[in-house]
Amino acid sequence: MIPLKLMLKIFSYLVFLGFFFLIVEAYPQSHLSDNFIASAEESDWKGFERFDFNFQGKKARLILPKKPLQGNPWIWRARFPDWHTEADSILVSEGFHLAYINTDNLFGAPEAVKVWNDFHTFLTVEHKLQQKVSLMGVSRGGLFIYNWAKENPEKVACIYAEAPVLDFKSWPGGFGESEGSPKDWLKLKEVYNFADDEVAKAYKNNPVDNLMELPSHRVPILHMIGLEDQVVPVDENTLPFVQKYIKSGGIATVVTSVAGEQSLKGHHFPIQTPRLVADFIKYHSIQALPLSSEDYHQSNGGMKNSLIKFSQNESGRVAFLGGSITHNAGWRDSVSNYLQNRFQNTDLEFINAGIPSMGSTPSAFRLEKDVLAKGKIDLLFLEAAVNDSGNGRTSTEQKRAMEGIIRHAREVNPEMDIVIMHFVDPGKMASYNQGLVPEVIKNHQSVADHYNIPTINLAKEVTDRINAGEFTWEDDFKNLHPSPFGQGIYGNSIITFLKNSYNKRQNMSDKTTSYSTPERIDPYSYDKGKLIDINEAQLAKGWHIDSNWKPNDNKKQDLTL
Repeated sequence: MIPLKLMLKIFSYLVFLGFFFLIVEAYPQSHLSDNFIASAEESDWKGFERFDFNFQGKKARLILPKKPLQGNPWIWRARFPDWHTEADSILVSEGFHLAYINTDNLFGAPEAVKVWNDFHTFLTVEHKLQQKVSLMGVSRGGLFIYNWAKENPEKVACIYAEAPVLDFKSWPGGFGESEGSPKDWLKLKEVYNFADDEVAKAYKNNPVDNLMELPSHRVPILHMIGLEDQVVPVDENTLPFVQKYIKSGGIATVVTSVAGEQSLKGHHFPIQTPRLVADFIKYHSIQALPLSSEDYHQSNGGMKNSLIKFSQNESGRVAFLGGSITHNAGWRDSVSNYLQNRFQNTDLEFINAGIPSMGSTPSAFRLEKDVLAKGKIDLLFLEAAVNDSGNGRTSTEQKRAMEGIIRHAREVNPEMDIVIMHFVDPGKMASYNQGLVPEVIKNHQSVADHYNIPTINLAKEVTDRINAGEFTWEDDFKNLHPSPFGQGIYGNSIITFLKNSYNKRQNMSDKTTSYSTPERIDPYSYDKGKLIDINEAQLAKGWHIDSNWKPNDNKKQDLTL
């Protein structure tokens, strides 16, 4: 094990953070609806408005700052919301919201994570709180914050944990140095549906397990620990956790509490530096707010049919149609993995119909052979913006081809969900930087809007992120065929779109419906396009087939006039 002193991060930068922050103009509190205020119980919390309410049958609370910071940043307490609230008070006084929901006896089990997912949606959608939240967990609260964060790393600004439980075999299991808690162990096994101790001990999704997602999203963590803690021993929880976190590339800070009264066998100790905790959270919540991928998504008709199909059926089929950016490994694999994990009880088939250099025109003609002939398609991802402009297709050709693909696909399956993606290249970045929308994106978007098809504008998102200083084209994204980093940008945005699209309440009685087909944009769109054998071609006057032609004879045509 790495010596403790090597695991404790030096965080001297926190000393000057008090001089670093500028309080920006507050948003008005209008994000709380009148109905919510009327239905909640209002009280005072240290001079601030506190609203207590029920959410999915569980007690919840929301504490409002007097002057919310821009973007409505917030902290989310897990368990023991009234314990060591000094840092909470500082943050609320400086513009943070403070939220809590009582899932106390669920020990961070999947049921708790589901409630937390819904609560996050409720606060961010209904009450406009910031998408990225700062999590705070005390003791067993570590199970809640880390299990939720591992499933939702893109929604986490940072994590603060105090004497956290990170492996339930340690506590409440008591299979190591801790005495554990037999009563809580029985409850935990029940909510996790463990048949016995051996099944519980074999479980491999404690916070200390499978850490790659959080470090890869650069989620910073800060732990306060007592070295003499006999209830939640640091050797079984924080120390092995932080060791793995750092080795996985994560940002971790550990602060030991060695002064003041230690009680409950070292598990309770004073927090002598609440300002440090507040500054840590404030720095990571406000200082570097990345752009939101959601701003580049257009839902239009939505994705309700594929959600119903993948949720209610044992099988489904997803196709990816495009050029080399679709063909190559990267974002497509990430999206496929997300979908299979999201719908674990459904056997999903994935069709890679990406062919290098192919834009919308060849895709319209090969759609039947390369996609539709594979079986009923429930979800189609479509891209052609890079190759359509690179191959010199006219605006008319671009619209006819894109319309042809959509009409042909929906003619075969009127319930098919379709997503159109606009990928990036230097030319598109140059257009956006001149205040112009690239012509090919205008053309594709006009067809998408006419047919109410969702779109993801990755060209604009990448351009804006580069201009915001999040990364560079030369060193990070590198090429229109993205680097692994660039593939991650694509994958994250598309998965964010899918998560938001599929984060809908549904009943098992819900049924798929056919999408309406509007009038054509162009009577000559390529919706009847298909590939045929050359011998089936009806040759126009003056054309003939040269049967002696060979691909290696340096001639560039197989039809001669």
